[in-house]
Amino acid sequence: MPGRRPTIPDLAEAAGVSISTVNRVINDARKVRAPTRQRVLRAAQEIGFYGLGSIEHSIRNEAEIHRLGVLLLQKRRPFYADLGRALEQAAQVHLDGRIELTLEYLEDLTPNVVAERLNVLGTKCDSVALVAAEHPLVSEAIDAVLADGVPVVGLITPLTARGPVGFVGLDYYKVGRTAAWAIDRMCPTPGEIGILVGNHRYRNQDQNESGFRSYFREHPRGFTLLEPKLTFENSAAAREMTEQMLAEHPDIRALFVSGGGITGTISALRDAARPEGFVAIGYELMDVTRAALIDGTLDLVISHPIQALAQQTLDTLIRAKRAGPAAGAQNVTLNFEIYTPENL
Repeated sequence: MPGRRPTIPDLAEAAGVSISTVNRVINDARKVRAPTRQRVLRAAQEIGFYGLGSIEHSIRNEAEIHRLGVLLLQKRRPFYADLGRALEQAAQVHLDGRIELTLEYLEDLTPNVVAERLNVLGTKCDSVALVAAEHPLVSEAIDAVLADGVPVVGLITPLTARGPVGFVGLDYYKVGRTAAWAIDRMCPTPGEIGILVGNHRYRNQDQNESGFRSYFREHPRGFTLLEPKLTFENSAAAREMTEQMLAEHPDIRALFVSGGGITGTISALRDAARPEGFVAIGYELMDVTRAALIDGTLDLVISHPIQALAQQTLDTLIRAKRAGPAAGAQNVTLNFEIYTPENL
């Protein structure tokens, strides 16, 4: 609305409600139904209403409170630091209620520690999401939390237990097949392909590899897939495994980094004499992989859409809270993003 500031009557017209309804939203939001509050809020954002802050404050004060817990892996890992920030930002602006987010980073990834932290979060949160390796101790802790009426969602990597466990992440079988398709199209000559996996107990990485191998079984064009090297989610181990692979396999033509320690792999590839036409595919767009795409160390990166991942994690936790464990698992599969040096 150029030329003047939008007024309360303008907002009422834009939202399709009465002036008195707008006034109630501003002054006492609890007297207005939630869908109507959200409609007024969206209209205020769209027209640039001067009292937008008052509306947001009023709605949040009367909003349902969601106590959500999220367990991520080590904060020193750039992807999880980025995801943690995205979750915190999404919680601050979330429209469906007021979110009290308990966000923890797991420095010690041993199953008993993961299980202990999950049990603690289950006592103070309405629903919990976590990134964890598959292990009986973790499954047992999930069932204990579910038994107390607190839904649990596997974040990024699927998790299993006797009870229903939700999931927010990608179709990792398709991720693996997409990486294989790219290598098949980009490699000028066939040869050996290396695979790096952080830990097969992270089921997303196992599914990545499964899809990758499935593609080459279906399209045999002379490539030989090497047995995967385990990095144990450690960048120093990833560097060592990459150097070893390049030294022991002079015919290697490509590398698929399925997960775990990609910063070490990038360092090793930068220092190595690679065969001409060598193709390297990594995961997650972050500062280190962006730089590797730009300087040619990586040719392609397959990534979670981090903002959508954060938003869908919160949405799924709220749906799970409202439905309860008895309603079954809440699942969301997101589309993955593909980056090359040309579309950064």
